[in-house]
Amino acid sequence: APESLMQALEDLDYLAALDNDGNLSEFGIIMSEFPLDPQLAKSLLASCEFECVDEMLTIAAMVTAPSCFLHAPPGTEEIALTCWRRFSHPAGDHCTLINVFNAFKAATANPTDPGNSEKWCRDYFLSCSALSTAEMIRAELVEIMKRIELPISEPDFGSEENLLSIKKALLSGYFMHIARDVDGSGNYSMLTHKQVAQLHPFSSYYNTRRIPEWVLFHEFSISEGNSIRVVSEISPHLFAELVPQYYFSNLPPSESKDILQEVINHLAAVPATKEEQK
Repeated sequence: APESLMQALEDLDYLAALDNDGNLSEFGIIMSEFPLDPQLAKSLLASCEFECVDEMLTIAAMVTAPSCFLHAPPGTEEIALTCWRRFSHPAGDHCTLINVFNAFKAATANPTDPGNSEKWCRDYFLSCSALSTAEMIRAELVEIMKRIELPISEPDFGSEENLLSIKKALLSGYFMHIARDVDGSGNYSMLTHKQVAQLHPFSSYYNTRRIPEWVLFHEFSISEGNSIRVVSEISPHLFAELVPQYYFSNLPPSESKDILQEVINHLAAVPATKEEQK
C-alpha cells in the first residue's frame, strides 16, 4: 500500500539511513548489510559507539528468533512463571533475554551430551529450537561484523555502565517505540499513534508490583490483545537525550509529549546555565 511505503521511507529517514535525495546514506549502506529490521540494525551499529556490542548481538539474535518462552500446559502456568523469574532482570525484558541466552549456552556447554539442552529447556518451559536458532543468528551477525570490520567490544554484562549503554543503543534504533503508562495500572499509550496497549504476559514486568512508567518496546501486536512485547524501562531524560529533534517535533500532541518537551527544555537550559557561569 502507498501509505505503508511512505511510512517505511519516513522511518528510514528518521533512522538516518537516507540522504537528502532519498538514496541510502553511507550509514544506511552499512545498516543494509545486516539481515535485520532497520531499527534493530541501527541499534546494533549504535552499540559500537556505546561499547556494548556483545550484549546487543545477543539481544538482536533473541528478538529475531521465535519467542523462546513456551505456552505452559494448563495447570503448570505458575510453575513456568517461577522458572522464568530465575532469568528476570530488573532492567527489563531485553536484559532478561540475555540472561536466558547465557543460561542456555552454559547448560549446553557439554558437547558429549546433546540431549542435555532439550531436557534443560523442557525443565524451564523454554523452546530449544528457538534458542538454537538465536545461537545461529548471533553467529551469523558476528561474521558480518567481522567482515565489514566493525569493533566487537568485550562482554561486560551486568555493570551499571553496561546496562546504561545497552539502553542507549536500544534507544538509538527504537526511539519510535516508546510508550507511557498513563494511569499507573499498565495502560500504555504509545507516543507515535496514541494506541493504548498492555504488557504481554511473557514480559518480566507482567504480574509484578512495579510497573514502569516509561518503556521502550520491541513490537506492538494487535492479534495478541493489543500488547507490547519485549519491554524495557527507560528514563524520559535518556529518551530526550537521544531522540532526533526532527522526529520529536513531528509527534502528535499528547500529555506524554508535553512531559518530554519539559525534560528537553530542562536539558537545554542546564548547559546554557553552565556557559553563563563560565
